[in-house]
Amino acid sequence: MEQRLQTVLSRAGTSSRRRAAVLIEDGRVKVDGKVVKERGFRIDPAKHEIRVSGKALQSQEKKHYFLFNKPKNVISTVSDTHDRPKITDFFKKIDARLYPVGRLDKDTVGAIIVTNDGPLAHKLMHPSFETRKEYIVTSDIFLTGQNIKKISGGLKLDKKLTSQCEIKLLRRSATGAVYRMILHEGRKRQIKRMFEVLGGKVLELKRVKYAGLDLGDLKEGEFRRLTKKEVEKLKKIPAASPPTS
Repeated sequence: MEQRLQTVLSRAGTSSRRRAAVLIEDGRVKVDGKVVKERGFRIDPAKHEIRVSGKALQSQEKKHYFLFNKPKNVISTVSDTHDRPKITDFFKKIDARLYPVGRLDKDTVGAIIVTNDGPLAHKLMHPSFETRKEYIVTSDIFLTGQNIKKISGGLKLDKKLTSQCEIKLLRRSATGAVYRMILHEGRKRQIKRMFEVLGGKVLELKRVKYAGLDLGDLKEGEFRRLTKKEVEKLKKIPAASPPTS
């Protein structure tokens, strides 16, 4: 299937989409031995040989799959102009260009997949697959039954309702409460903003499961390789069925 060359490069893990555009414009990308400088150039990666700076497209390299327990104050980007700690800093001994699948806020901890498999990363992040994400939320408020229904049924953020989610009280304290939440979408700062709509604040947020992968005994800053069975299961996650009229 034909795709934009810039998209093929970013999904293969060669670079970000913005960086891919620069590589193309600089004449560092060849398709079937010929330099291509047009970002919108369309190709079928299954039929054409693609080389970046003389090297075969990274999609042909060995694939790596990890589950990482992201610590607080570590950012989910490959590069950072402020020289802050990044997820990829923990994988310097792995000889591959790895990147996190999606993002967690700087002050959010927990499960995130790190890989160099562009197509799988794109699939897991695409809204149509409604990847399941489970969180432990510590808030400064105790939600009433009515507010629980509001959150689980959908709240309006950016003039659009959030998808239905699951929320369960784990324990109550003198200063607030702790909840377990399961989401199938991933808007920016979604959980924090949902609590803000109801007059509360999220004090701590930890993602304990992602796409069925559990942190288990992983400590913050630790990672493990996914098993072959886990990788195959991720690849078989079906897209959500379209709504029926």
